[in-house]
Amino acid sequence: MSRIGKKPVPVPATVKVAVNGRIVSTEGPKGKLQFEHHPNVRVRFDAKTAGGQVVVERIDEERLSRALHGLTRALVANMVQGVSQGYTRDLEIQGVGYKAELQGKTLVLSVGYANQMKLPVPDGIAVKIEGNGTRLSLSSVNKQMVGQFAADIRRTRKPEPYKGKGIRYVGEVVRRKAGKQFAGAGAK
Repeated sequence: MSRIGKKPVPVPATVKVAVNGRIVSTEGPKGKLQFEHHPNVRVRFDAKTAGGQVVVERIDEERLSRALHGLTRALVANMVQGVSQGYTRDLEIQGVGYKAELQGKTLVLSVGYANQMKLPVPDGIAVKIEGNGTRLSLSSVNKQMVGQFAADIRRTRKPEPYKGKGIRYVGEVVRRKAGKQFAGAGAK
């Protein structure tokens, strides 16, 4: 039995949850989200408790159903948290002359290449730039969307291990390497 899948998802009083067939809808102070779950699991909203809770059950003991049980519960929990509190992901840019700018709905990154990297900001994501363009804060109700856009930004210039230059998540530890050592007088 899936330990994660067995836990019901508590729903805060500020969030409305509707289950219509295979479509689960959540609405809260931050926005709305919808999700269509797999037919091998059943999702129901139990309004008996304070605020209510969402219960995920699987229809059989097949391998696919067991795998989808915990996944579906986690996705529903992410939706509930997203519409009530939202998700943020912070990035920092390190390197001389490296910076980020926002031009309308396009994020422009100057990260050491001959040309600037231009990334379109997906709908539903708010981008905030701080610290002379060296800190980015992404926020949205959709956890997957925030994580994917943050990974796309980081992919433009990953932190390199010698000088540590590049784009990294705030708090990410980049393992540093020693450069080449000068051999000295012994090598000729």
